[in-house]
Amino acid sequence: MFDYCWWIAVAAWVFFFLFSLAIWDNEHRKYQKIISTRFNRQRREVCFVPKGEKDPIFVPWESLVAWVTEARGVTEYGVQRQYGFGIGFYHPDTGEKYTLEFQTYGLPQAISSWEAIRAYMEYEVHTLKDIQDPLELQGPDDPPWEGVHVFRNSRRRLHQQFRDGEAGIFYFIGWYLYHLITFWTIPNRLVEWEVKKLRKMSRQALPEGMAEWSEPLPESEWAKPSPELLAQSQRVRELHNANPQRPITEIFAQVSEEFAGPEYMTA
Repeated sequence: MFDYCWWIAVAAWVFFFLFSLAIWDNEHRKYQKIISTRFNRQRREVCFVPKGEKDPIFVPWESLVAWVTEARGVTEYGVQRQYGFGIGFYHPDTGEKYTLEFQTYGLPQAISSWEAIRAYMEYEVHTLKDIQDPLELQGPDDPPWEGVHVFRNSRRRLHQQFRDGEAGIFYFIGWYLYHLITFWTIPNRLVEWEVKKLRKMSRQALPEGMAEWSEPLPESEWAKPSPELLAQSQRVRELHNANPQRPITEIFAQVSEEFAGPEYMTA
């Protein structure tokens, strides 16, 4: 029985490994065909190149619409929830509606995805380190991905905490046991290998108009936020400071009602 099941298990493993590898390769090849959306905070514009089109579409930042979705369904396994984050706009020339939506693991992730974009465009954050490195595991000259440098910085930080008395012996040993179980630096090296592969792939050249639009501008020519947006943002901060525990979604809903008009611009 063992010999019989062994070969079935090996065959199943090979099949699913090759199947997963094919899916992974197919997803990575999309980088050769798809032009990513670009956010230009100096111009306060967003550039889209819809699938199947070659000409870029430039949309004013404050006309962009963002939303989160939550869906519930009942199956034999219980209630299941699905969440998503989307952005959309109307074509400045034709008025045609375009939307882009993707699934998220939860409502907080959907909201934080928009908040990261909004904070970048409003000059509240300047680098990825400001929003995704709370443990300070990336040095000033380190690349943004979680490569081997993140592991080394984490180990250096652990030893410093242990010497300063901020981490005990059990935490110290647990850190090493955890990384031994998770194959030491192999996960970080896989990330670096994948990043190198993506960087070597011959991505589709940017359209000429998009390349020119992406060039930096002198600070004197930077676009300024509208008075309406500044007023809404200030109102959001006032409500949040008055009650920090209040859900931000409720604050945005209240501000939306207070500033209701022919066109609402998200703060």
